[in-house]
Amino acid sequence: MKFLHFKNPIVKVLLYLLLIAGAVVMIFPLYTGVLTSFLGPETISSYPPKLFPVEFRWQNYIDASRQAPLLRFILNSFIQSGGVMIMQLITASLAAFAFAFLPFKGKNIAFLVFLSTMMIPWESTIIPNYLFIQKIGWTDTYQGLISPFMATAFGTFLLRQFFMSIPKDLYDAAKMDGCSNVRFLTSILLPLARPALGTLAVYSFLQTYNQYLWPLLITNSTNMRTVQIGITMLQVFEREQWQIVMAGVVTIMIPTLFLFFAANRQLIRGLTAGAIKG
Repeated sequence: MKFLHFKNPIVKVLLYLLLIAGAVVMIFPLYTGVLTSFLGPETISSYPPKLFPVEFRWQNYIDASRQAPLLRFILNSFIQSGGVMIMQLITASLAAFAFAFLPFKGKNIAFLVFLSTMMIPWESTIIPNYLFIQKIGWTDTYQGLISPFMATAFGTFLLRQFFMSIPKDLYDAAKMDGCSNVRFLTSILLPLARPALGTLAVYSFLQTYNQYLWPLLITNSTNMRTVQIGITMLQVFEREQWQIVMAGVVTIMIPTLFLFFAANRQLIRGLTAGAIKG
């Protein structure tokens, strides 16, 4: 058993080799995508394939932006993702506060029912959602893209677990001093929950940014397409010119990479905070 202890140098080396191998497997597709985006049409079809940069053809990015309005697609995705993120932060904060601090009959049962919605596949509700959005005339609009995702069971669970880690005495003391529930939530609780809020914000933004099926169903015009739908226009127009397609993929991937690297530490802190008590 001592041989398997983490402090054993051999175990450390094997562990780091395993982590390095996993990192290479995860990064290699991203690396090849960026590399392909800079290759010319003759180089990309050469054999054996190039594993290191041999040219930097920036014209691919210019051609990609001409074939499809990528900046418009990115703007649409940012509007949709930002709207979903803000609404989920609001609704999840209110629901989590109620489940964590407000006493009412059947609270635990209601919370379990709320969590059970996470097991319902989104594909099973997409047609009813589409029929409702179509009936109220919200197809091909930003509100149609945003409204079905304004509430989140995962976000409520995440914030509720964090709120449960905050001493109940803090809430009781605030109530004795005449603090209302709204003021306690906005002035005391939410500032303490910034790691969890940051985690939910990043998670909801990235999840919405990568949506494909719902934007494909709800949008009809090119001006309302999001990045995951609009990028297919490059493949249709350019067909086998994969350097153009990969240039477009890299372009729409850059904003999410910046967001992830900027909020990576906050994301980890939020996911681990409140994980013990619940």
